[in-house]
Amino acid sequence: MSCEDTLTGAASRSIALLIVDDHPLMRGGLRKLIELEPDMQVVAEAGNGEEALHLAQRLQPDVVLLDINLPMLNGLEVTRRLKAIHRHIAVVLLTAHDQAEQVFYAMQAGASAYCTKSVEADHLFKVIREVARGNYVVDGHVYTPQALQAWLEAQRANMLGEEGETHVLLSPREMEILRCVTRGLHNKAIAQELGISHQTVRNHITSILTKLNVRGRTQAAVYAIRRGWVRAEEFNPPLENE
Repeated sequence: MSCEDTLTGAASRSIALLIVDDHPLMRGGLRKLIELEPDMQVVAEAGNGEEALHLAQRLQPDVVLLDINLPMLNGLEVTRRLKAIHRHIAVVLLTAHDQAEQVFYAMQAGASAYCTKSVEADHLFKVIREVARGNYVVDGHVYTPQALQAWLEAQRANMLGEEGETHVLLSPREMEILRCVTRGLHNKAIAQELGISHQTVRNHITSILTKLNVRGRTQAAVYAIRRGWVRAEEFNPPLENE
């Protein structure tokens, strides 16, 4: 079922949107485009993840357009925190990275759709309308909540690489720790920032290196940067001898 096939008309009320991007020009451009649509309105803009969570709590938008590559708190983390409290708010993640693995992470985090920033405006509007109805959009296809779960299970099954190499997904906590590693934090600092024990951090880092199939913290950090999980300017070479 294609996105176009399921659209039967504009929504009966305006779809309230929150735009989250750290680039003012990007936010302004999206606002101008969206406000041309009679069934949509932008209720607020945010430049970082913490501000986005605060505004979502206060304004309760129908849809959040969220850049995945935000400073300090990335789009995946914002999505998880937002959906943990406000399950009714749909999240459309926008990114410059078009990778199957990244799409899976996004949908697993709770996103309703994943679009590249090169998406055509008309397609983005169709995606917004679908997710506002409670549906999910992946690669131009619309899924019900039940169908999305089947898609996620199928993607998990496809995480087996050649010759039995398994590509295991990171947990939300492991994603937080990987972000700290990329910023160059040592284990004690990570433990203090996240409120967990030093040994727990060590255990998670061992798991991260195994899952990503990398040899050390620097390789793990580079892996995260290449996939847009963290910003390149946040990179601080991590210590390897912990």
